[in-house]
Amino acid sequence: MADWRDYLGLSDAELFEQCEFDRFRASGPGGQKKNKTASAVRLRHRPTGLTGEAVEERSQHLNRARALRRLRMEIAYGLRAPVDVEAGPPEVSFGLPSARNPAYPPAVAHLFDVLEACGWRLAEAAPHLGITTARLGRALAREEALFRAVSERRQGLGLPALNAER
Repeated sequence: MADWRDYLGLSDAELFEQCEFDRFRASGPGGQKKNKTASAVRLRHRPTGLTGEAVEERSQHLNRARALRRLRMEIAYGLRAPVDVEAGPPEVSFGLPSARNPAYPPAVAHLFDVLEACGWRLAEAAPHLGITTARLGRALAREEALFRAVSERRQGLGLPALNAER
């Protein structure tokens, strides 16, 4: 079965080739041109069924790039790769780059792999990432979407949501 590593290393062109591409009209910016051009974009990744959508810009090109970024994050959130948490802490501690950095989706995917292997418990996952629980909590709190995704996974397992005080 494929995991995130099979897709997040692809270039934008390669990932786009694996997608069904839909253009459509959507509400949003546009003034006099509103609802007259199909600039909104939806990408459905054929191998996984995951989607990325963007409607914010009047430019189809900009919306396509944004939809690809969102699809990469859906892949990072949704596909898991096996992690050997028995191997001990890594030689290099985990770092979460800026959300604009191309290394962000693979870093998030790896983080989710470790969290899942540790039952979504931060205190158990942090040592396997080579960081403290507090540093892991701060890294999650920096990005609202990431914080929300981890909290939802934890709640789905009956664990308490993460502390919203950031």
